[in-house]
Amino acid sequence: MARSPAGGTAARGAGPWRLLDNWLSRGGRIGAIRLRAVGCALPVRVVVALVTSAAYLTLFAARDATSPNGDVCYAYIGPGAGIALVGSAFAVLAATLSGLLALLLFPIRFVWRMIRGRKAYKKARVKRVIVVGLDGLEPSLTEQFMADGLLPNLAKLREQGCYRLLGTTWPPLSPVAWSSFSTGTNPGKHNIFDFIMRTPNYQPTISSVRIRAPRRKLKLGSYLFPLSRPEINALRKSKPFWTVLGEHGVFSAVLRVPITFPPDRFKGVQLSAMCVPDLRGTQGMFSHYIEHGEAGATMEGDVGGDRILVHRNGDGVQSFLRGPTNGLRADGGELRLPFKVLSGRNGSDAVLHIDGQQIALKENEYTDWVRISFPAAPGMKVHGICRFYLKSFPRPFELYCTPLQIDPDRPVMPIAHPFVYSSYLARKQGSFATLGLAEDTWALSEDVLSEEAFLEQAYDIHAERERMFFDALDKVRRGFVVCVFDGPDRIQHMFWRFIDDKHPAATDEQRARHRHVIREMYQRMDELVGRVMQRVDKHTALFVMSDHGFKPFRRGVDLNAWLRDNGYLVPKGGKRVAPKPYLADIDWPKTRAYAVGLAGIFLNVKGREANGTVSAAEAPRLAEELASKLSGLVDPQTGEVAIHEARTRTQTYRGPYVENAPDVIVGYNVGYRVSWDAAIGKCGEPVFSDNRKAWSGDHCVHPALVPGVLFSNLKLPADEANIIDVATTVLDLFGIQAPAYMEGKSLAEPPSRPPAKRPEPALAAAAAS
Repeated sequence: MARSPAGGTAARGAGPWRLLDNWLSRGGRIGAIRLRAVGCALPVRVVVALVTSAAYLTLFAARDATSPNGDVCYAYIGPGAGIALVGSAFAVLAATLSGLLALLLFPIRFVWRMIRGRKAYKKARVKRVIVVGLDGLEPSLTEQFMADGLLPNLAKLREQGCYRLLGTTWPPLSPVAWSSFSTGTNPGKHNIFDFIMRTPNYQPTISSVRIRAPRRKLKLGSYLFPLSRPEINALRKSKPFWTVLGEHGVFSAVLRVPITFPPDRFKGVQLSAMCVPDLRGTQGMFSHYIEHGEAGATMEGDVGGDRILVHRNGDGVQSFLRGPTNGLRADGGELRLPFKVLSGRNGSDAVLHIDGQQIALKENEYTDWVRISFPAAPGMKVHGICRFYLKSFPRPFELYCTPLQIDPDRPVMPIAHPFVYSSYLARKQGSFATLGLAEDTWALSEDVLSEEAFLEQAYDIHAERERMFFDALDKVRRGFVVCVFDGPDRIQHMFWRFIDDKHPAATDEQRARHRHVIREMYQRMDELVGRVMQRVDKHTALFVMSDHGFKPFRRGVDLNAWLRDNGYLVPKGGKRVAPKPYLADIDWPKTRAYAVGLAGIFLNVKGREANGTVSAAEAPRLAEELASKLSGLVDPQTGEVAIHEARTRTQTYRGPYVENAPDVIVGYNVGYRVSWDAAIGKCGEPVFSDNRKAWSGDHCVHPALVPGVLFSNLKLPADEANIIDVATTVLDLFGIQAPAYMEGKSLAEPPSRPPAKRPEPALAAAAAS
C-alpha cells in the first residue's frame, strides 16, 4: 500500500493549505477570492516549479504523434487511449494576475457572495447531494450478491430508498456514458461517441481534447522559447450540471469523473480523470526492465509498454527512465533520467539510486510513489511520480515501473480546478495517481504483472481515491459531491475470465484460484457505501450508480474483415489482410467503409475523407444497408448471434454534433465485442476469433444488455431511469430548473409543476429495455 510521504499530513497546517481547507469546509461561500490568492501565497519553491515546468512543456508531445502541419499533437487509440499534452507558463501567470485582481475586488465580491449565498439554497429540498460512481457495477451480480447477503449496505439502501436499473448510452462506453451523466444529454449534444474520433486523413485522434502548441517561438542557440500561448481545448460540448449549480451559487466537489480534462471552471473544486495523460504524453506506457530478451514496444499504437535492456555492472545494473520530449530544445530529443540498482547491505535486497535518492527495493513489493525530475534546460525541470515493482534480483534482473505520471504537487499542466487543488490533495494525503487510466491493465495483459500485483496496484489507487473523497465529504457539508471509483471497471475487465466457465482465456485451475476476486471487489464497494451512509443525514440525498454493466468478452468481431468479405473495404496490394495499425494498409480509392475504434463503422465519404468514394447523397442509403446486414450477424463457429443490432447515427442521436459520430453504431451481443485488430484499424484474416487476452470482460455491447445500477436513499417515484436523468435530478433537488438543452427527467418526487422533458427516443428505449 502506498504511504504518504513524511510530513504529508503535517503540511495541512501550513498557511495556504489551511486556507484551502477552510474554503472547502465553507463550501466556497466566502473563500473563493482567497483561493485565487493562494496562488500568490504558495511557497516560493512551488511557484518556481510550476512556472519553470510549464514553460518548457509547450511542445510536450507523444512519441511520433505530430500532425502534417506540425501544430496539432495527435496520438492514437486502441482500448487504452493516448494523446499529446501541452502546458504553459501563461496559465500560472494568469492565475497570479487573477489572484491580485481578486484581492483588489475582495470587498465588493465578498458582499455580493454573502447576498447570493443566502439565496442559493432557498428553493432546495436538500442541503447536500452525494453521488458515488462505481464504474461498471453489473446489475446481475449486484442482485445475486445482495440475495446472498454479501452486500448488506446496498441492500439497506435499497430498502430505505430504492433500486433501479439505469439505462446507458449508445455505445455504453465510459467516456460516452459519463459525458451524458455530466451534461444530461445524448451524445449528439455532447460530442463524445468513443475514445477516438475520425479525421479527414484517416488518422484517428483522441475524442475529448485537442492540443495545439504555441505558433510563435524564439530560438536562442539550441533552445526554443514560446512567444505565444498553447491551446488545450475540451471537445466535450454542452455544459456540465455542476457548472449550472455554480451559476446558482451551489458549491460542488467533482472528483475523477471521466472526461473532465482539461478541468471545468465552476464554483467548486475538481480533479480530472480519464484522458489525463502520463508524463510522456501517452495514456499510460509502463516500462519493463529486463536483462535478457528483446527490447522495444510491447504493443503497437502507443499502448502497452516498453521493454528496456539493462546494462549489468557487477552485481548491479544501470538503465534510465524514458521521459517526455524536450520541447525547449530545437532537436526535440527525449528526456532521460539515469538510475542504477545495487545490492543492499545484506546482499539480497536491492537499492535503487535515482535522482539523488536511494529507494529500497524488495522482490514482489511496490515502492511508494517516487518523485523524479528531468532536467530540461538550465534551471528548469519537469516533475513526475512513479512506482517500482522488483520482480527479480540479482540475477536475472527484472523490474517494472508504472507509467510516469504528472506530479500532483507540481503539475506540468492543469489537472485540477483550481490549479492548486491537486497540490492541496498531495500535501494533505501524499502523492497519488493522476493518470486518467491509472490501473495498468496492459501490464497484466502482457504478463509483466501478475494478477496479485495488478490487484494490489488497483486497490492502492482505490484507497487514494477514498481519502480524497472522504476529505471532500468532511469539508463540503452543503452542496454537491461526486466521486467516481474505477476499480470495479478495471477489475472486471481483467478478471471476468475467472467467473466465466466458457471463456477461452482461463483454465479451470486459474478459475479456481481467482474466482473470488470479483465477489470480494463487490463486497469492498459495499463497505465503501456503508461508510458513506454513516455520513448521510436527513438533509442529504445519496445516489450510488454505475454508468453501465458488464458482460464476458469471449469472441472478437473484425469489422474490417467483414467489410472486406462483403466488398466494402480493400487492403492494399490485393491482399486479404492489412497488418499495420490505424488504417495504414487500406486501398482508399477502392474502399467504401472502414472501422476503427470501439463504436462502429465510418463511410469513406467524398469531401469528408481525403480519398472519399461515397457521395453525400449515397451515404444514408449505404449506412442503412450496412446496419441491416450487420444486425443479427451470426458467428458460424458458435451459432450465436454476434451483433444484437446495428443502427445508423441518424436513428440513434439528435443534436448539433451528430455528424461527428460513426455512420453506423454497432451493438454487440453478450460474449462479443469488436476485435483487437479492428479497434486499431487493422484488417485480419478471420471475421471471428477467440479473445485470449486477460482483458476478458467488457461492456461494448448493445446498451439494452448492459444497464447500470442506481441506488438512492430517496423513494424515487420513477420506474424507469436513464443516466441522462441524474443531472436533471440533482438540479431539481437544489430547486434549479434544468436548462432547455438537457433531455433527462427528474427522478425525485416532483413539486407541483409540469413534468420534465422526456429523454431522446434512443435513450428512452435503452432505459425501457
